[in-house]
Amino acid sequence: MAKILIVDDAPFIRNQLKLILEPLKFDIIEASDGKEAIEVYKRHNPDIVTMDISMPIMDGVKALSEIIKYDPKAKIIMVSALGHKMRVLEAIEKGASYYIVKPFVSEKVIKTIMMVLNK
Repeated sequence: MAKILIVDDAPFIRNQLKLILEPLKFDIIEASDGKEAIEVYKRHNPDIVTMDISMPIMDGVKALSEIIKYDPKAKIIMVSALGHKMRVLEAIEKGASYYIVKPFVSEKVIKTIMMVLNK
C-alpha cells in the first residue's frame, strides 16, 4: 500500500483529497503547512506528496525545495488554484513531479497520482 502525504492549510481540501483517494486504499497522512510537511516527510517517508502552493508559515514551493534537498527522488505533486501558473512553473523547475488544479476533478487527480507513483 502506497503512503501519501496530503499538505494543505484548508482542512476541507485535505478531506476532499482523502475522499477521492479512499478507494485506492492509500495510507494517508496529513500536514497543514510547508514547515509541518517537511517534518512529516522526514518522519514517514511517503511514496508521494500533494502540496498546496499557497499556505501560511511556509508556502508549498519553499517546502518542495526543502524536501527535494532532503530526498532528491521525492515525488511531489503541486496543488494550485486557477491563476497560479507562474508559481506552478517555478515549482516544476524546482523539482515538482506534476501538478493538479483546484477545484478537483476526481478522475484527473487519481490519474495524475497513479502516473507519478509509477514513474
